[in-house]
Amino acid sequence: MHYARSSSIQAIFAGVLAGFVGFASSFAIIVQGLKSVGASDAEATSGLMVLAIAMGVGGVILSLKTRMPISVAWSTPGAALLVSTGAVEGGFSGAVGAFSISAFLLLAAGIWKPLGRAVAAIPAPLANAMLAGILLHLCLAPFQAIASKPLDGLILVVVWAVTARFKRLFAVPAAFVALVLLNLSSATSTSMPPALLIPHPIFILPNYSINAVISIGIPLFIVTMASQNIPGIAVLAVHGFNPKAGPLFTVTGLLSLISAPFGGHAVNLAAITAAMCAGPDAHADPRRRYWAGVSSGLTYIFLGFMAAGATVLIRISAPVLIESVAGLALIGAFGASMNAAVSEPKSREAAILTFIISASGLSLFGIGGAFWGLLAGWIIFLLRGFRTTA
Repeated sequence: MHYARSSSIQAIFAGVLAGFVGFASSFAIIVQGLKSVGASDAEATSGLMVLAIAMGVGGVILSLKTRMPISVAWSTPGAALLVSTGAVEGGFSGAVGAFSISAFLLLAAGIWKPLGRAVAAIPAPLANAMLAGILLHLCLAPFQAIASKPLDGLILVVVWAVTARFKRLFAVPAAFVALVLLNLSSATSTSMPPALLIPHPIFILPNYSINAVISIGIPLFIVTMASQNIPGIAVLAVHGFNPKAGPLFTVTGLLSLISAPFGGHAVNLAAITAAMCAGPDAHADPRRRYWAGVSSGLTYIFLGFMAAGATVLIRISAPVLIESVAGLALIGAFGASMNAAVSEPKSREAAILTFIISASGLSLFGIGGAFWGLLAGWIIFLLRGFRTTA
């Protein structure tokens, strides 16, 4: 067949583009999430670097092994969870302990099918409502930035909106470029510690606490499975690729487990960038598209070694502007989650309760609102179901 013999340059280019878009669109969220749970600048750089390298290695291995365009990413919703949760018992070591528990569960979901089915059995409206509640804080940030820094905030929002009018995929990277230019035009000069300019992994000894596991570990596992791994499989299926989910979850779970002691929160299947690699724009022949998965993985590995520069840029930027760029990246995900949460009338009340509690910042016994929101919504869901069948 002509397409099978043709060059894969198109697929390689599509993968490189997917890698750059995926990194530029969400790395600010990753760094902000890690710092919110106590990471230092150097530890956040370590986490960003190992995550990028891990998802690059995962994409290369899985794409070559399956001959399918398997894209691996970090858990962007998981990073938003970290922002909304904040510091936990044990500081960043406690958060790292929770990362490792979540990673173990991700690995177990690939090996032990009942666990994966149990996550899939969580009512979709509640899982989406919890995710929407987690994302709300960051989605408000662009408008809070306008209130505190009117000119800078407006520039970021306008650049994002105008770019999205022509090419939505480039809207957040364009806003990030605008942020870079705003920093360059600032008269303030900030000296950089030399150590921050050289990326290197930092081992963080995990500290395990019940509060951290319940506040971060379990919600991180649920959010990563429900909003990344399961949709990632669905995106591949839409484009005619049907790999066995178990081995994919196993590999990404193992990579998460390896990344956790160095500050990485979670590695999983990609959803949005997966469509860039798996769709016909990557290559007319589906058999050649796996090269997009390979090249996107190599791009992530390259960008992982540039993590120090990315973290330094965030360090010199106003936090509200960093959160603004992160919030712009998540508006689409928030809208989709909220729509899925309330679309079913019978579960709407339970979903809204889940959303409100997850977004409230509620903390009981040191356990964050995401857990309590899902628990409360599930109780209401079951009670309403009992009444319906009574």
